[in-house]
Parts: sequence; structure tokens; C-alpha cells
Amino acid sequence: MTPWRKLALAASSFAFAGTLSATELETDEQRLAYMIGMDIGQSLRHQGADLDLDTLFEAIRTLYEGGEPAMSQEEAMAIRQAYVAQRQEAQAAQQAAVAATNKAEAEAFLAENAGKEGVVSTASGLQYKVLTQGDGPRPTATDTVTVHYVGTLLDGTEFDSSYSRNEPISFALDRVIPGWTEGVQLMPVGSKYIFWIKPELGYGEGGGGPIPPNSALKFEVELLDIQG
Repeated sequence: MTPWRKLALAASSFAFAGTLSATELETDEQRLAYMIGMDIGQSLRHQGADLDLDTLFEAIRTLYEGGEPAMSQEEAMAIRQAYVAQRQEAQAAQQAAVAATNKAEAEAFLAENAGKEGVVSTASGLQYKVLTQGDGPRPTATDTVTVHYVGTLLDGTEFDSSYSRNEPISFALDRVIPGWTEGVQLMPVGSKYIFWIKPELGYGEGGGGPIPPNSALKFEVELLDIQG
């Protein structure tokens, strides 16, 4: 039993016998209360906590009516801290499990992909394939380049695309993930390459935005220009 459940109070008298319908909300006070209750209920549901709703209603009523709560502020703070710590521990364990699974999948995929026709592996483990070889200059690590690109996960999920926005992007090559910094330097202007980027050259164990931890990434990149 979790710490906050140990302090739960039996307050079954506050359980509702049935469910209100919209036609039973006759007054402004009822409608306002129900709206606030909807917000609270949705928030609690998203937290995923196992709550005794009778006890929850008891606490709300007591504090709302100015009564004496059944626990002190110090006790409440201790329970809150224990709950937050437990949630953080569970989330960390879940992320570690996802990261381990993704890393194993990335390693297996890249090992197989390295043997496919046209795929080149660099010393760092970056993999690429030339789709179109341009004849322009190659950028250096400190150059700013303009590219079109699309990025996907190994399952084909697209997480970013300048093509979808119909607008190329410019950035300094020393301000992006290592796989991009290394890979785009291989490309003459006018080229189009596919890059497969292992987690260590991408977003690593932490992931980033829509990218899960330890994800191998696939980018199709078209180098349009170098600003210098």
C-alpha cells in the first residue's frame, strides 16, 4: 500500500448514489461546481494516481467549509513529497526500459543496414547512402548551410520535415547533433544523401521532443547552399 493510501479516511457518506445529467444542473452554482469538478477529475485521471474518491470529496468539503483537516500541513507535505518521489522513480524506470529496448533495436538495425548495397559506414558509426551526388563545394564544421530534409524513426514515423513546411532551413553545422555535423560535411552542394544516425550521434539516452530515448534516426538531406 502506498504512503498516501495509508492515511486515507473512510468517508463513504460522500459517495454519489448516481450520476448527474445535464438537465439536473439547474442553478448557476451547480453548473459552476460541475465545471470545476470536470477540470479536477480530468487532471487527476491524467496523473494516473490510485485515489479513494470518497476521501477526496471529504477533504474538499472540509477545507471548502473551513473545517479542521484530518492531517497537518507537515503530514500533507510529507505525503506529497513521497508521492512525487515515487512518480519520478516510476517514470525513470519506464524511460530506462524504453531506452534499453530502443538501443538494442538501433544496434540490430544498424548492423544489418551496414551490409546493404550503397551504404557507407564512417569511423564514428554514422551510416549514409548517396542518392544524388552534387558537384559543388563541401561545407566545414563552422559553416552555415541551407538544407531540405525529412527525419523519421526506424518504424517510419516522421518527426520533422522541412518539405512538409515547404521551407528549407539554415543552421550552423556546429550547432546541431553530431551525426548532422559529420554527415553534412560529406556532401557537396547539390547532393542528396540518406543518413542513419545511431543514438550516440543523435539525441542519446534523453531523447528530445517527439524522439524517444536511444532512438536511431533516419534523415534524408538535400544540401542546397553554404553561407560560409
